[in-house]
Amino acid sequence: MRIKFQLAALLVSCGVLTYAQKKIEITEFDLDNGLHVILHQDNSTPIAAVSVMYHVGSKNEDPQRTGFAHFFEHLMFEGSEHIGRGEYMKIIQSSGGGLNANTSFDRTYYYQIMPSNQLELALWMESERMLHAKVDSIGVETQRNVVKEERKQRYDNQPYGSFLEEVFKHAYKIHPYRWMPIGSAQYIDQARIEEFVDFYKMYYVPNNATLSIAGDIDVEKTEELVRKYFSDIPRGTHEIVRPDITEPPMTAEVRDTIYDNIQLPLVSFSYHIPEQGTDDYYALNMLTTLLSGGQSSRLYKELVDKQQKAVAAGSFPLALEDPGLFIAYAIANVGVNADDLEKAMQAELDKVKNELISEREFQKLRNQIEADFIQSNSRVAGIAESLANYHVYFGDANLINTEIERFMKVTREDIKRAANEYFKNDNRVVLYYLPKSAQTNEGGM
Repeated sequence: MRIKFQLAALLVSCGVLTYAQKKIEITEFDLDNGLHVILHQDNSTPIAAVSVMYHVGSKNEDPQRTGFAHFFEHLMFEGSEHIGRGEYMKIIQSSGGGLNANTSFDRTYYYQIMPSNQLELALWMESERMLHAKVDSIGVETQRNVVKEERKQRYDNQPYGSFLEEVFKHAYKIHPYRWMPIGSAQYIDQARIEEFVDFYKMYYVPNNATLSIAGDIDVEKTEELVRKYFSDIPRGTHEIVRPDITEPPMTAEVRDTIYDNIQLPLVSFSYHIPEQGTDDYYALNMLTTLLSGGQSSRLYKELVDKQQKAVAAGSFPLALEDPGLFIAYAIANVGVNADDLEKAMQAELDKVKNELISEREFQKLRNQIEADFIQSNSRVAGIAESLANYHVYFGDANLINTEIERFMKVTREDIKRAANEYFKNDNRVVLYYLPKSAQTNEGGM
């Protein structure tokens, strides 16, 4: 497999791509309690990925209780009625498997990668999480400390650690994307045990979950096991809260300066863009590959290699369920000030607004997109997650086979039009991250 993707990279660099993804066959069904199940059989290696995606993320939270979704990602490993406290990971690892979880603005995702002969164990453990998880004062108090420490390490004590938090805080005024999934330690401290129990009963229910299994399985036998462990879990009785909030369009550019414990300035542009799945989202996704897809991309080549004004540069559109952001950034080289760096970044964005990319560059771009798409579904873990994502966000798991066609429909003209539509000054947040010493110097002038 590694050789295959090294070859893909070579073909991309030459402007040629000669293979396509093999069709991923899937079986889907719903249990009476509302759980949606997706199965993909691939017997090439003796492993299976078992995953559950709950359609709850930070945007579902009360503004006075931010961080609940991420907190539950940790709490759900405390154990259950039949799994001892702290034993969840030990059981999986002692069976030769691995596990993890992650939380986003829109969903919470749990997965296990197991030897295929341990499939039943994995299903039982996920059913325990859904029905009998330990949501009690001991687990809550333990995880309060864990989450607060994680925030300190990843956000508060990391150079540029607050970057995304500042971006979203400045870009959104009323939509719940204005806070990050990590949330506020203050609100987690204030929450009562009853609030955690209510959150669990509302969102950790089969009618708010997608079970996706990929790998060395027998579809018929796996369906029997799924029904054995999940069909008796009651459907949730609470009405699931989903925000129906539209962020108003920006009418003027927002600028701010953040002083951080850093050595080199960072400059970022953040533009409002449509939600994932829209035609313009695919055009913008291809545009970010053009700007920052590797060391031959435009931002890196111009700002880092040629002008040497930056030590790093990139861009990324955030794939969100509601309208999101396209973020471009660069970290200044030694001796380069933020104003000069901003001008260099702006010049590169102006190029894609004013000029059609060449046919050769466009073909290379298409090849990169196709290679990335194939690679993302090269392992059963990636397949399981993609299937769940496509069902939860689009209601169509078969997009794992067909979404690439949406990318391939994008034209050079579409990319230029999207750049002009969204890369407007009155549609963006500009942030300067400067060393704290700069603030001291300014204060002394």
